[in-house]
Amino acid sequence: MKEINVAVTGGAGQISYSLLPRLISGETFGPDTKVNLRLVEIPQVVDKLEGTIMELVDCGFDQTGSMLATADIKEGVDEADWVLLVGSIPRGIVIDGKKIEERSDLLKINGGIFTDQGSAIGSLANKEAKILVVGNPANTNALIGKKHANNDSQKWFAMTALDANRAKAQLALKAGSDITSVSNMTIWGNHSPTMYPDPYNAKINGTSAAEVINDEKWIENEYLPLVQQRGKAVIDARGASSAASAANAAIDTVKAVENVTPENDSFSAAIASDGSYGVPEGLIFGYPLRTTAPGKVEIIQDLELNEFAQSKIQITTEELLSEKEAVSDLL
Repeated sequence: MKEINVAVTGGAGQISYSLLPRLISGETFGPDTKVNLRLVEIPQVVDKLEGTIMELVDCGFDQTGSMLATADIKEGVDEADWVLLVGSIPRGIVIDGKKIEERSDLLKINGGIFTDQGSAIGSLANKEAKILVVGNPANTNALIGKKHANNDSQKWFAMTALDANRAKAQLALKAGSDITSVSNMTIWGNHSPTMYPDPYNAKINGTSAAEVINDEKWIENEYLPLVQQRGKAVIDARGASSAASAANAAIDTVKAVENVTPENDSFSAAIASDGSYGVPEGLIFGYPLRTTAPGKVEIIQDLELNEFAQSKIQITTEELLSEKEAVSDLL
């Protein structure tokens, strides 16, 4: 069997609880790959990882390799091929007597975490390691981490697949189609309520989803807000964030990067902009992507963007520029 080293931060959290078995079951990296897990947590809860490891062992997967629990990010990412940065400080937590509610506060607090993580990854993870940021604010956390990694041979992604899956599901429901009929879904921009889920370039059975649905008012007034606010709706409904669907989206992203994209399809993740579609270079921005060979990802060019789409992309671009300015001292 081949072997792969996978590091996961926030290993004792709810997302990881759904994520970890699927990483080592053979589903993600294939039945011929043994997965060595490095689970990273804050010192206060690292002991809980022992119970998680016990459960993973009890699953009995043939692909289960070695497993390590640690509070040391350097130990966790050493020689890692994939790093999933799931852990971050959530909105609503109380720190030094202050409840953290504002996105600007989250940017500063999590930014400090991702400077250290990025530095460790850049110097210790494998030369061509791939890094997926799940912890919010994901795009700007990835921007900070990538900057401090200072290693251009490594590939950094921020997760937008959760938004893409939500967007596909809503298009399928509206069209009365199976979700498997929906392809080419792109989340442009930030993983935030300013994201733009693109129904014009998405396809249902090969035809533009917007054309199939043929309801501009629904797209503008119902579809976009529904997708953009879906995370809040889940929290309101179940009293907790969308852990299972977030874990599923992380798995989807890893598989999309590791496997060649089917012809005439694409996947969605945020990567460092190269200036495509007028987005300032360097921003971690959600794009339509394709994998041309395992781990080789490129931005799909020359998609048509109507005036409505361009206006929405401008809004999410401006938000990301504002976030970048808010953490300028970390860059």
